[in-house]
Amino acid sequence: MNTSVFQTPIDYLKGTGTARAEVLKKDLGIFTFEDLLRHFPFKYIDRTRFYKIRDIQPELPHVQVIARLTHKEILGEKHTKRLVAQVQDDTGVMELAWFQGIKWVEKSLIVGKAYIIFGKPGSFNGKAQMAHPELEQYSPEILKRKGNLTLQPAYNSTEKLKQFSLDSKGLQKLVAGLLEQHAKDIHENLPLYLRQKFKLIDRADAYRQIHFPESPEQLYEAEHRLKFEELFFIQLKLLRNKLLRTHKFKGNIFEKVGDYFNTFYQHKIPFPLTNAQKRVLKEIRIDTQRGVQMNRLLQGDVGSGKTVVALMSMLLAIDNGFQTCMMAPTEILANQHYASLKSLVGDDFVEIALLTGSTPKKARKVLHEQLASGQLKILIGTHALIEDAVQFQNLGFVVIDEQHRFGVEQRAKLWRKSVIPPHVLVMTATPIPRTLAMTLYGDLDVSVIDELPAGRKPIETKHFYESQRLVMFGFMRQQIALGRQVYVVYPLIQESEKLDLKNLEDGANTLSYEFPLPEYRISIVHGKLSATEKDFEMQRFVKGETQIMVATTVIEVGVNVPNASVMIIENAERFGLSQLHQLRGRVGRGAEQSYCILMSSQKLSREGKVRLETMVRTNNGFEISEIDLQLRGPGNIEGTQQSGVLDLKLANLATDQELLLQARKAVEDIFAQDPQLALPENQVLQLAFQVKNAGLSWDKIS
Repeated sequence: MNTSVFQTPIDYLKGTGTARAEVLKKDLGIFTFEDLLRHFPFKYIDRTRFYKIRDIQPELPHVQVIARLTHKEILGEKHTKRLVAQVQDDTGVMELAWFQGIKWVEKSLIVGKAYIIFGKPGSFNGKAQMAHPELEQYSPEILKRKGNLTLQPAYNSTEKLKQFSLDSKGLQKLVAGLLEQHAKDIHENLPLYLRQKFKLIDRADAYRQIHFPESPEQLYEAEHRLKFEELFFIQLKLLRNKLLRTHKFKGNIFEKVGDYFNTFYQHKIPFPLTNAQKRVLKEIRIDTQRGVQMNRLLQGDVGSGKTVVALMSMLLAIDNGFQTCMMAPTEILANQHYASLKSLVGDDFVEIALLTGSTPKKARKVLHEQLASGQLKILIGTHALIEDAVQFQNLGFVVIDEQHRFGVEQRAKLWRKSVIPPHVLVMTATPIPRTLAMTLYGDLDVSVIDELPAGRKPIETKHFYESQRLVMFGFMRQQIALGRQVYVVYPLIQESEKLDLKNLEDGANTLSYEFPLPEYRISIVHGKLSATEKDFEMQRFVKGETQIMVATTVIEVGVNVPNASVMIIENAERFGLSQLHQLRGRVGRGAEQSYCILMSSQKLSREGKVRLETMVRTNNGFEISEIDLQLRGPGNIEGTQQSGVLDLKLANLATDQELLLQARKAVEDIFAQDPQLALPENQVLQLAFQVKNAGLSWDKIS
């Protein structure tokens, strides 16, 4: 693509003008010629078929007929004013109606002439009818001309755009004008050998055909080419980044396994490591000996023991004279990590500190001094860790808990806190599908913990409808009588905080009635409580002073309570799959059999039904993440919206998995033979890569 031409502001395109340009920018984010070129149709309307009037059914989406205008008249007054016309072919009669633009349409209609009529059919008094159809005077030449016997593109538009005659048809006109003027400036960005290998059409042809396909086959070819290109350049960027890093950035060498690691492993670890945990530790050990900066993604299911692996890796760093830190996305999560690491290492083993937005100024000052002197070895925190005032003496190992993906820039700031960049371990809260991992974290090495600690009993999941609530209460009583504790979680939807609080309060009132004092005690935690109040209620539950914890959303549930063996999720249909799975993972931490009960109304959408059935059927987080991707698409999976990597216009990670694998393999093969992209046949890639990433610095953690 001749970049300079396509970076031209949209104001300069023939047919736009200032007012139209402003509304294109505001409503569709179209600022340049390239933005318009990449505003792809969202569907195509089949204009290849002509119907006879007698064959028209009201349920058809669109129809096209050739018929002669036999009559027209304006009926009604003021608000009821309408233009009605009759058309006829050799099989029947159809009525056409207009309620707007009546004068202009009436003038243009000529009785006795034949028209190509296109629109959404309906029926009125048992007769075929069409409101506001598109009309074009018929002649045999018109049919030969491209545009009617074709798949017509339909573009997303808005009410505001329609006021400027930029409905789908208007946008189509603009795109046609742009292609007419500048199709010659769309330069190829994939080498010939790749296009031949994957049977890809030329780039300029692909853009022409995706906007104006002459056949379904042509449309498929255009989509295939542009999807491949989109996925290929994401992989090129990620793998080149990885290659650069391994050559450019030295890493601290962890030469030995010392006292901290060994003492913890031999005397403090609460349960034997699984084979999967041992395998991952081995991978980290090898990475940290190579003298190259480690960038590794650690995937594991809820409760698979990722935290222990992270802690042991941090102890390895301390044994080699380095400081370590762990960054979590929220204060509650940071507190949780702090509490669980403290409980793993005990009091006198190694000092662990916590730094969040709530840390008082005085304590903060002490922390800063301890970090700068090298006295403090492990720091847990939130974004507060990346503030300029936080300076380490020698940061050697960073753990990033990505329950939501941190911005690339935020990670880079953490990275710059050491002359030699620290080793990085990224942990995901729940497993993410392979294709998504390949796209979001494609430049990281991946480790997987795919087994749960021995002795864990799989959680039993049941789905109850509202009508079975009394059965659920009975089950709660039975479990509490056995000395167990119960979570009851309500969904929190941002738009309706008041409503959510009411749901929770109503639920808590019902529970208080069903589980009265003094026999039962209930803790209630929600967003309106202060941090101190929340903490007080949580601690009561942790100590076993209350048997039931009523809470909104997942993280509010907070600390691990091994004695809590029942998770009840109210309005379970309002949660996403991965959220349900994460909630379920809050129980099953002890040796007892645990249960998860999904409460829902009788009325369930198809997707809601699939989500709840999946939860009952499987405990496997990897399988659940794949189904979640199929149901929701990648854009809605926790935290991917703000990542920027997933700005996919055409490709879909759920349905184009095969194509993604092909694109990644193609990039791997290219880098294996030509890491610098120096061969003549790869010059086109080098050029395209420079253009795509102009102004971006790759010295960062992706």
